[in-house]
Amino acid sequence: MRLLDIVVTTVGGALSATVGVVVGGMLTRRAQDRHWLRDRQVAAYQDLLREYATFSMILRRAHLGRKPWDYDWGAWSTALMSASLVAPSAVANEIDKFGQAVRGLLDAAAGVDTTTTPLSQAEFEQAMVAPAHAQLDLVNAMRRSMGRQQRPLSVWLGGASGRPTHWQPDEAGSPSGHDGMVDPARA
Repeated sequence: MRLLDIVVTTVGGALSATVGVVVGGMLTRRAQDRHWLRDRQVAAYQDLLREYATFSMILRRAHLGRKPWDYDWGAWSTALMSASLVAPSAVANEIDKFGQAVRGLLDAAAGVDTTTTPLSQAEFEQAMVAPAHAQLDLVNAMRRSMGRQQRPLSVWLGGASGRPTHWQPDEAGSPSGHDGMVDPARA
């Protein structure tokens, strides 16, 4: 009987260790996959928002400065495709809505000859309203996908989204700051 106890104990211990190693390996791989995906999501989201900020600022400067403009639309397309590869469905839906709002901006602002008939600052800011709201919804979806500890933002940040309503013209009555934007420190 003693031999049977030893065999059962040994086999049970070996089996427990094997199961522990297999389960531990599966859990570790799963955690590594989640970390890898999260890192890829953050990079793709950054690229998408960077490209949006880049072309919207180029477009804004062209209109306000009455200058021609050019942008590598391949970078925008690549950023959209990269984000779609790693985005969960809720974020992908917001990317689509954002893309539709950006198409509206492009219809209003990109087809205009910026050297002869540019949009005024007010017209450009009006064209930016829908993309700015879509950007905020997209950023909040991205933040939610990154973790529950991320609280939603209530205002959009960055890009050429126009002048927030709380910014005012300087003493001379004209906007101050970069690209016709009022410096928030002066507001």
